[in-house]
Amino acid sequence: MSPPDPSFLSQQMSDAVGSCKQGWRVLKTRGPGKVQFWFIALLIGIAAGFAALFFRKGINKLQSFLYGTEDVNLLHSFLSGLEWYWVVVTPAVGGLIVGLILHKFTNDARARSVGDVILGAALHEGRVETRAGLASALASLITLSSGGSSGREGPVVHLAAVISSKVSSWIHADGITARDLLGCAVAAAVSASFNAPIAGALFALEVVLRHFAVHAFAPIVIASVAGTVINRLEFGGVTEFVLPTYGDIQFYVELPAFLILGLTCGVVAVALMRSIFWTEDFASYLQDKTGLPRWLRPMVAGALLGVLALWFPHIIGVGYETTSRALSGSLVLHEVIVFTVLKVAAVAITLGGRMGGGVFSPSLMIGALTGLGFGLIATGVFPDVSGASTLYALAGMGAVAAAVLGAPISTTLIVFEMTGDWQTGLAVMVSVSMSTALASRLVDRSFFLTQSERRGIHLAAGPQAYLLSMFTAARVMRRPGDERAADDAQCWDLINEGTYIDATATLESAMPIFENSGARFIPVVTLSADTKPELLGALFQVDALKAYNRALAATAAEEHS
Repeated sequence: MSPPDPSFLSQQMSDAVGSCKQGWRVLKTRGPGKVQFWFIALLIGIAAGFAALFFRKGINKLQSFLYGTEDVNLLHSFLSGLEWYWVVVTPAVGGLIVGLILHKFTNDARARSVGDVILGAALHEGRVETRAGLASALASLITLSSGGSSGREGPVVHLAAVISSKVSSWIHADGITARDLLGCAVAAAVSASFNAPIAGALFALEVVLRHFAVHAFAPIVIASVAGTVINRLEFGGVTEFVLPTYGDIQFYVELPAFLILGLTCGVVAVALMRSIFWTEDFASYLQDKTGLPRWLRPMVAGALLGVLALWFPHIIGVGYETTSRALSGSLVLHEVIVFTVLKVAAVAITLGGRMGGGVFSPSLMIGALTGLGFGLIATGVFPDVSGASTLYALAGMGAVAAAVLGAPISTTLIVFEMTGDWQTGLAVMVSVSMSTALASRLVDRSFFLTQSERRGIHLAAGPQAYLLSMFTAARVMRRPGDERAADDAQCWDLINEGTYIDATATLESAMPIFENSGARFIPVVTLSADTKPELLGALFQVDALKAYNRALAATAAEEHS
């Protein structure tokens, strides 16, 4: 048998290379096809899973180095043996480094987290900031390693979103594709963080994309499974928390108690969220009054945390050691109350001081403490009808976290997958539903959506409220040379009457002007303090309504596809 002709092999190799190049050109210019998209989703899931893994291991390594402990899971117990100055100085220096990083690489010296990912999905075609995102990830890593009292999951979610955003830009993905890839990255990050593939997929749909469209479900599940595999290859299939064995639950007798627990957890969740917002506002007020440089703000917060940790080391870090103690019932009632109050204060100082980190892990700890405290009181008052107090700790953990995140479905599943206990599902579901229902009435549905509302972005009200803010007047206006443009003389008459709008203003600002003035169009101008307004064009009400309706239709089509 004669060997293949070398020219034939060369031709085949050349054809293969040419096909790959052609495929890459099609991918970049037209976006991925269905098969390509699923393959990209898998790769993003793997990348996000490794990002979550390295972030977690990086925190453990740096924390072990700074505090000199071999087991970071027992850090709270170890801190009591350290010199007082080391406990105080470490978070203060960490806060200083964080402040310098955020001052240098972000425009507002604020660490990015899950709320910014939700904004990216809603307003920025599934993309988030790269430079600020990477800086925030580094800042949050330092915060959590040096003693900040926040969670690691929020920074990981945003870091995963940075990865998906870069991929979306490389392949020139449209808004729908980019949002789906964003959901894939978030699902993988959450599943890798909690070893919870089901909850990771539902978290991406429920919290970030805020819809359950069928077209997005399969690739998000693929990415979520990939993230879980990465986690289990490193840590195995073990759950984050080990629960005691419960006896038979007299659930129907205890049902009123779990309903009341849910309402209690809703109040605690609201107290946590409002404490963070109040502390942030108060810190900003003091910063303005004292002239404190913004890069020193995290250092002050870190110093306060260090002083507080001298007496209560449980406030340091993610707090899983204390959460485990609460779930095992190894705390007494007065410890539970004190630990809960101080953890809320520590989280508020950390996030209000702009040190970085997330809010999920703290809400799990506060929820477990709240539930245990409730359970200790309930079992003490009604010992004959109450079950284990630790069951209330489990239900409380899910209830507070769900109310903070505004995600009852995915949070319930995260609790189940983190503990491996599916037998107590009814108790957790009842408490979660009540806490979420109450908290969503007292804030704008969740911690993240309330953050957006405080920035003037009305995500909580739905697309009909925030879509108007996506279009600027300059983007929709008719210029003087366009067909059916507005008459210049009429525009100047309106300007002299005070009816005009800045080019950078959004349709959200324009619609009330149309309603109050009754004009068919509004002159669009550039405003300057030194010169009179410069006429750029005119925004017609019919054009504004057309742009708004098209955006509403596109959103509805995506959510129901």
